[in-house]
Amino acid sequence: MDTTSTSASTSTSTSASTSTVAAPPVGVPVTLRKLYFVRFAFAAVWAALLFATADTLGPLSTALLLVYPLFDVGAAIVDVRSARANGGPAVPLYANIAISSLTVLALAPAATSGIPAVLRVWGAWAVTAGIVQLVAGAVRRRLGGQWPMIVSGAVSTLAGVSFVTQAGADDPSLGSLAGYAFLGGVFFLASAVRLTRRRSA
Repeated sequence: MDTTSTSASTSTSTSASTSTVAAPPVGVPVTLRKLYFVRFAFAAVWAALLFATADTLGPLSTALLLVYPLFDVGAAIVDVRSARANGGPAVPLYANIAISSLTVLALAPAATSGIPAVLRVWGAWAVTAGIVQLVAGAVRRRLGGQWPMIVSGAVSTLAGVSFVTQAGADDPSLGSLAGYAFLGGVFFLASAVRLTRRRSA
C-alpha cells in the first residue's frame, strides 16, 4: 500500500476542506455588489434632488429627508437576509435597522421645527450609523471590498459632528446633507467595483 500517496491525498483533501471553510460564500459578495450599486444610484439621485431644495424645508425636501433613512432600512434588511442565509454576521445590520428606524421617527417632528433641528437629528444618525458601518465593514473584511465601507463609516462619524455644529450657524442649509449622501454613495460604488474585480480575478 502506498502510504505516501494516501498521506498526500489526505493532506490535499484536508487543505481543500479548509480552503472551502475559509472562503466566503459566493452568494454574499454577489448580493453585496448589486446592493452597493443600487445604493450608489439612489444616493446620487437623492443628493441631486435635495440639493435643488436645500435652502428651504418644503414638502419635497421633507419627503426626501424621510425617504433616505427608510431606504437605508430596506437595504439593511436585504443585507441581513443575505448574511443569515450564508452564516455571516448580522448583529451590526440589525443595529443599523434600529438606528435608521428611530431616525425616521425623529426626523418627522424635526422637519416641522426647521433646518437646525433636522441637522441635529441627521448628525446624531450619521455618528451612530457611521460607527455601526465601520464595525460591520471590519467584521466582514474577508468578503472583500470592505475598506471603502470602513473609511465611509469613519467619515460619516466625523460628518455627523459637523452637522450638529452647522445647526448653530446663522444660515444653516441642507446642502451639506446632499454632499454627505453623494459621498456615501461614492464609497458604495468603490466597494461594488472592488467586489466586481475580486469576482473576476
